[in-house]
Amino acid sequence: IDVAGETLKFAKAVICTGARAAAPSIPGLDQIDYLTNESLFSLVEAPRRLGVIGAGPIGCEMAQAFSALGCEVTLMETSGRVLPREDAEASAVLEARLAEDGVQLEKLVRDLEVSSDPDGAISLHYSRENQPRKVAVDRLLIAVGRKPNVEGLDLEKAGVEHTDHGVTIDDFFRTSNKRVFAAGDICSPYKFTHAADFMARSVIRNALFCGRARHSKLIVPWTTYTAPEIAGVGLNQEGANRAGIDIDTFTQPMAEVDRAILEGETEGFARVYVRKGTDKIVGATIVAPNAGDMIGAVTLAMNHKIGLGAIASAIHPYPTQADAVRKLGDLYNRTRLTPSVAKLFQWWLRWSRR
Repeated sequence: IDVAGETLKFAKAVICTGARAAAPSIPGLDQIDYLTNESLFSLVEAPRRLGVIGAGPIGCEMAQAFSALGCEVTLMETSGRVLPREDAEASAVLEARLAEDGVQLEKLVRDLEVSSDPDGAISLHYSRENQPRKVAVDRLLIAVGRKPNVEGLDLEKAGVEHTDHGVTIDDFFRTSNKRVFAAGDICSPYKFTHAADFMARSVIRNALFCGRARHSKLIVPWTTYTAPEIAGVGLNQEGANRAGIDIDTFTQPMAEVDRAILEGETEGFARVYVRKGTDKIVGATIVAPNAGDMIGAVTLAMNHKIGLGAIASAIHPYPTQADAVRKLGDLYNRTRLTPSVAKLFQWWLRWSRR
């Protein structure tokens, strides 16, 4: 490795150069002083009008936050809903809350262009439902994902393969050069701080201590920090469909959880997906004020292969939001009460009364 004119020799190395905010190919964008998640927090005053391109996690979080600060926020998305990778019902809950909070949501945006106005404003020109539209904003936030930092590393000289998605690794975090590993946003589809942390731990074991930690074995939860929060882990219905996995779905509305009723936060739900006919958990979606805290219980169960039915046997404090997860276990256990089992119970109760 050559660094500032000095050559460093190594037996093993790890590439952890991360990623940066991606800039989409929008005509006129290169002429605009736009914001990203890296520069947004340097603002010293809230803009009167904020445009946000991209209704993924960062876009939704910042749109809601700046609306709460009194900004007129326009949130633009090319797909038909916010958080398009999440459970569709979870997206619908958030869309309703964003509307209540005053965020103007523009979905299915096409032919977007940006330009500067003489008064310093930024104009967004686009079409929706085949109708031309225009919105003027004072600042523009680009929130369309992350781009791996592979430029300037001369990876080709070391025989390290990479694509637009980052450095290519095998299941043991090794690049195409077996002395070089990678971890974090530079190589992972999970561009989260906590995922990078656990990947780094795995790389240390594999590179230095002959470990066999596998990337495919990582069960990574995530949370979008909106109000309500939306947390997920593993597969949802759409992901299971793509993977060809038949699933059963169990849903516990927060409107039936006493703590949620007490706090007036009843629009969400907890949902677990299991392999059809079993209680093996393949994923979960939680929509609640503390969803990020609640998803950990499901992640732990998946890591240790604890079935949904067993979750019901763990006593949860009452009243808590997390009691919704226990209730999901109860929902599964009720499905085991088949007509044959019910008849057996009835026979036993009649016999035991003798």
